[in-house]
Amino acid sequence: MKLITVAGPPSSGKTSVILHLAHALSARLGVVKFDCLTSFDGERYQDAGIPVQTGFSGKFCPDHFFVNNIEGGVRWGIAQRLDYLACESAGLCNRCSPHIAGVLGICVVDHLSGVHTPRKIGPMLRLADIVVVTKGDIVSQAEREVFAQSVRQVNGHAAVLPVNGITGQGAFMLAKKVAEARDIVTLTDMRLRFTTPAAACAYCTGETRIGEAYQMGMMRKMDFGGGQNGQ
Repeated sequence: MKLITVAGPPSSGKTSVILHLAHALSARLGVVKFDCLTSFDGERYQDAGIPVQTGFSGKFCPDHFFVNNIEGGVRWGIAQRLDYLACESAGLCNRCSPHIAGVLGICVVDHLSGVHTPRKIGPMLRLADIVVVTKGDIVSQAEREVFAQSVRQVNGHAAVLPVNGITGQGAFMLAKKVAEARDIVTLTDMRLRFTTPAAACAYCTGETRIGEAYQMGMMRKMDFGGGQNGQ
């Protein structure tokens, strides 16, 4: 089975891209959808006849939730005899790092987020193999070129592919890239391309009160002047 990771900001068009990709591949593709609180994308996949499993991280960091469950998702995909498994994860803070070394990584971003957005996104774009850009039909050619250049300044090695989430235009070229993904049997002992966000503080364990007296563990303070130094 070929595994791909698909990440990107919320509402950037990840699900639509995967649906069009499944059609262009003409192969058995399944999806593991990772989200935080709720999602209706599972219904879209089911309506398209695509096997899907959905998991919600709740109060846990989505990246940590992803790492804890991705291997189980792979075992599920192999048991389903899938040719491809797409693991979809929303980069809610733009710091997410769901790409795995040796596994094809895709980041989906949209033109409407602004030309400076690629510089605001961390490992999920900077370390992706393919950057899919959606909603290009809404902006001008000049804006599309500036956005693509902004992507290349952050990630110079990735293929930048436009895909129309409504019509599916561009999905065939994406499918050709995805078809080159390596086959895997297990993720055991494989590594993430970047570390997950780190936090082990009082608020992680349920503290809600504000004030330095209640703050302990891993902390990071800003320097506002007046003797308060960053940590």
